Amino acid sequence: LVQKAAQGGIAEIESSKVALEKSSAADVKAFAQHMIDDHTRANQDLMGLAKKLEIDLPDVATLTAQANAEAKKMALDVRPELFDKTYADKQVKAHEKALLLFKEKAAATVDTPLKVFAEKTLPTLEMHLDMAKKLQSQHAR
Repeated sequence: LVQKAAQGGIAEIESSKVALEKSSAADVKAFAQHMIDDHTRANQDLMGLAKKLEIDLPDVATLTAQANAEAKKMALDVRPELFDKTYADKQVKAHEKALLLFKEKAAATVDTPLKVFAEKTLPTLEMHLDMAKKLQSQHAR
């Protein structure tokens, strides 16, 4: 959970930073800022938990650089008029994937700090998925 959640959270932040730059739609920008704020907080909590549990995480700077490069490549590869739709589509897929991961950890029978973290984070991820689906429907072409 920790490694995948860290990677996913960083990818959310970096793709949302690019969305702030590339999108001209107010709703996309608002959603992107919301993702940056929420995923930054969640990543800080996750990093603290990983440190407390002595779980090695991948190098954050490397993950950030990779995620930023992928997000910028997506922005360059997508025609500007399709950027918002592509971003929304990717947000839906990323949050569906994250929800599966977190639900699996939350369903664990043994009560651990990671299970508690997953349970605490699930409502936010569900809200993000709902928001992403709404954004996706507003920018479908």
